[in-house]
Amino acid sequence: MMKTDNRQDQAARNTITIDGQEIPFQHGQTIIDAALEAGIYIPHLCHRSGLSPHGSCRLCMVDIVDRKETLGDSDRRREGKIQEETRSRSVAACTMPATAGQWIRNNTPELNEARKVITQMLFTEGNHICPSCEHSGNCTLQAVAYYLGMLDGHFPPFFPRRDLDASHPTVMLDRDRCILCELCVRASREADGKNMFAIAGRGTRARLIVNSASGMLADSDIEMHDLAVHVCPVGAILIKEQGYRVPIGQRTFDLHQVEEIDLGKTIPPEMGQK
Repeated sequence: MMKTDNRQDQAARNTITIDGQEIPFQHGQTIIDAALEAGIYIPHLCHRSGLSPHGSCRLCMVDIVDRKETLGDSDRRREGKIQEETRSRSVAACTMPATAGQWIRNNTPELNEARKVITQMLFTEGNHICPSCEHSGNCTLQAVAYYLGMLDGHFPPFFPRRDLDASHPTVMLDRDRCILCELCVRASREADGKNMFAIAGRGTRARLIVNSASGMLADSDIEMHDLAVHVCPVGAILIKEQGYRVPIGQRTFDLHQVEEIDLGKTIPPEMGQK
């Protein structure tokens, strides 16, 4: 009987609460990994399971609420305790470890509005013209914008002029669309073992660079089957001559919501799995 109680106590200690739903987590998991595993969607762009957390897009910000137990006036005779919220702090769910007893707010109007503003800024800081983009329908940034109810860019567009690299026979780099999420950087280093990409510069001058003698893809060891080629959420890295292999209207996010894909409810064949 004692062993059973211990197992139950341990299970209770390894849970967090997101929007009132109690979910389990494993030691070492971040909040977003525990949430996605439990079927709870937290918007994100720079996160991918299996790659080191980065926290650059900030879309996965959640509120961790500090709570304290107090005695309610009507419950003092029974010594019944109630929970009171005292304060909250915003954290990136992709970098914050899950800790037993965390009380987390995720799907709230305030957080989703902040996420929408961040998404609008990402659109205006690059050249994301969806109707003419060959990655339209397969673009996670576009899908997140739909999820958050974004109807316009709101901010004046920057219209940056960034270098296009079409030197490689099969892979193309369109920096105009890059949102500096570093997914390709981490995938190339951690999964492909090639370290093909890096971020150089700061602020508005930050840009994706290629780690080759000339700085061009043609002089790198990148291959079209590398994970780094397939993780880009915006189509900054493209495989040549395949842009319209799947017709518009039949692409990933034409048929599925972004949360369906991230929660693993469906995995379309065109989603570039390595």
